[in-house]
Amino acid sequence: MSLKPGEADVTADDGVDSGRRRVDRVRTTVASRPPTQDVRPPLSYDPALERLEIELLLEGIFRHYGFDFRSYAYASIRRRLWRRIEAEGLTTVSALQDRVLHDPAMMEQVLLDLSINVTAMFRDPTFYHAFRQKVVPLLRTYPFIRIWHAGCSTGEEVYSMAILLEEEGLYDRARIYATDINEVVVHRARAGIFPLDRMQEYTENYIRAGGTRSFSEYYVAKYDGALFSPGLQRNVVFSQHNLVTDRSFAEFNVILCRNVLIYFDRELQARVHGLFYESLVHLGLLCLGSKESLRLSDFEPRYEELAGAERIYRKVR
Repeated sequence: MSLKPGEADVTADDGVDSGRRRVDRVRTTVASRPPTQDVRPPLSYDPALERLEIELLLEGIFRHYGFDFRSYAYASIRRRLWRRIEAEGLTTVSALQDRVLHDPAMMEQVLLDLSINVTAMFRDPTFYHAFRQKVVPLLRTYPFIRIWHAGCSTGEEVYSMAILLEEEGLYDRARIYATDINEVVVHRARAGIFPLDRMQEYTENYIRAGGTRSFSEYYVAKYDGALFSPGLQRNVVFSQHNLVTDRSFAEFNVILCRNVLIYFDRELQARVHGLFYESLVHLGLLCLGSKESLRLSDFEPRYEELAGAERIYRKVR
């Protein structure tokens, strides 16, 4: 499902056609060797030619599939593409381009590579503690709360926010719109199944974040993982949305986009900040990642810091 402007108040089961070409979702992992962590092009590879090939690949992806990575940070894109090139046993960026443009399954794999999927439940616990202390009292003043979690990845942080709102008695009058460019990770997020071997880490994060119950109350061991309570999904709308090309689709009291903007160049960061500003109600809250900031941006004067160390800002102009 993809969201359009003005169509935010839908249930999680309502389908919305974005009207643009997208890759058919691949439900199984493409069979290939796993990418290594640090892959570089051969020393003989011409840097100017490499940049040209990467630009052509990204342009081809945009024109053929509709996904726009052209303004992502070059160093990050380059590193991720070479991991995929090595994993597929290829030797050039152009060879990868040929595969991507003629094989939607390979495009799906590259989309997974280029998407930002580093996440954890209650990641950066001090952020959630500050959210409880600084943001929750403000949210209590609203009869209904709309929250947009942009770049939600596989959903761990979405469920974290649902738990926090549940414990604060706000979840029944809240709706979370959880979006990501990648429909595969959105599908995983909707399933609500996470690795059992990470539950100890997540429990520690939950406690440090100010959790008020036993974390184990929220999941059961099932399907070779930890299945989180379906009740946590009752007010979540999971959807595909592209921060680069799609428009605002509602007004929100809170927007969370944490540890995504660091992968964009300055021009794209400014464009996305404009989207967020347009999407926030007056006095709405913008929550960024620990390495992100509004400082030196054109939007800095339009916000005030609510919890500066945790990158929580309030729209005041």
